[in-house]
Amino acid sequence: MSDWQQIIKDGSIATLEKLADKFGHDVIDVEALKPAFDNFQMRITPAALEQIKEVGDPMWNQYIPSVEELEVVDGVIDSLDEDGDSPVPNITHRYPDRALFLVSPVCATYCRFCTRRRKVGDPEKIPLNQYESAFQYLREHTEIRDVIMSGGDPMMLSDRRLEYLFQQLRAIPHIEIIRIGSRITSHLPERITPEFCEMVQKYHPIFMNTHFNHPSELTPAAVASLDRLSRAGVSLGCQTVLLKGVNDDPKVMMKLMHELLKARVRPYYLFMADQVAGGEHFRTTVQKGLEIMQALRGWTSGLAVPQFVIDSPGGGGKVPLLPEYLEQITDDEVIFRNYEGKRFVYKQPRAVPAAPAELEPAAEVGVVPISRKKPASPRRAKRRRAAGE
Repeated sequence: MSDWQQIIKDGSIATLEKLADKFGHDVIDVEALKPAFDNFQMRITPAALEQIKEVGDPMWNQYIPSVEELEVVDGVIDSLDEDGDSPVPNITHRYPDRALFLVSPVCATYCRFCTRRRKVGDPEKIPLNQYESAFQYLREHTEIRDVIMSGGDPMMLSDRRLEYLFQQLRAIPHIEIIRIGSRITSHLPERITPEFCEMVQKYHPIFMNTHFNHPSELTPAAVASLDRLSRAGVSLGCQTVLLKGVNDDPKVMMKLMHELLKARVRPYYLFMADQVAGGEHFRTTVQKGLEIMQALRGWTSGLAVPQFVIDSPGGGGKVPLLPEYLEQITDDEVIFRNYEGKRFVYKQPRAVPAAPAELEPAAEVGVVPISRKKPASPRRAKRRRAAGE
C-alpha cells in the first residue's frame, strides 16, 4: 500500500460516528444526518479536515453532510443529462471533438455539492472493468481529439493503472490532448509523488483541471503539490464552483484567483452550481455570479479572470455569461461601458463602395480590369448637364 493510500485509510473520517467524535455529538446529530449520509457517502481526508476551522465555515459547508441535502425542490438527479449522452459505459460524448471518460468511482474527499453524486462512491456505476468498450468507442470516433479523464477522481487510481490509461489513449492517433479532472491537490497533496511526476512526463501534453473553491484550500502542502506537477510539465487550470456560504463574495473570489496564479494555476471556469438534487442549498443567483465577474474584470489581471458559465440543465453544454457591458450596436457604431462604468463609442468600419459601373471586364484571367475612361468629377458633370450633354 502506498503512503498516500495509507493516509486515506488511517486518517480519514468516513462515518457519522467518527465525525461526531471529532466535532462533538451536540454538533453532529448522527440520527438526523443518516438519511443524507445514506444518499451520498462521506469521506474527509486529514488535509480537508485541517482546513475546517469552525462549524459553518466554508470548508465545513463543503464537506459535512447536512439535512438540507434532503430538501429537494427542483433539483434533478442527473441534472446535466450525462447519462443521455453516454453511448457506452464510462463515456459521455456531448461536444464534437472531445469526450468525458469516467475512470474512477471514488474521491479522496466527497464534496456535498457534487453534480455526479448519483454515481460517485459506487464502483458498480463507474465500473473499472468496462474500459475496453470506452477505448473502442474512442478509437472509432476519429473526431475526438481531446479526452477528459474524470470520475470520481482519476488520481485515486494507482500509478500503474493511470499509466495503462495513458498508454491506451496515446495509442489512438487522433487523440491529441489528455486532461485529468482532479481535486487531489487540495484533499490529498501527498498523492502527487515523484514517481507519478516522472511517469506522467512520458505522455505529454497532459493537462490537469484542479478544483479549488476558497483561498484557504491553497495550503503550503497543496501549493507544493502543484509545484511538483508544474515542474513535471503538467499544464494546470482550475475549475471553481460558485457556492453559497463558501465563496459567494467578490473579495474571497479575487483572493482565490490571485492565489491560484501565484501557484501557477490558470483560472479556467467559474461554474454556477448545478441544479443537482441534494445540492440545491449551495446555489446562488446568477446575478451574484455576474456581480463577482464585474468585480474581477478590469480590476485585476485578465489572467485572473475565469469564464463564468452555466452548464445547461438537461445537457445543453456550457454557456458563458458576462456582465452587461454592451449598451447599443448599430451599423455605424457600438456603444459600451468599461469596468468603471464609463461609456465609450467604437465606430464601425465603413461599407466598401461598389465597383464603378464603367469598369471593363478583364481580357484574361489574372489581369485586373482597368477603366480607360476617367470618371467625371462633380464639377465636370455639372458643366455637361448645363451644356445639355
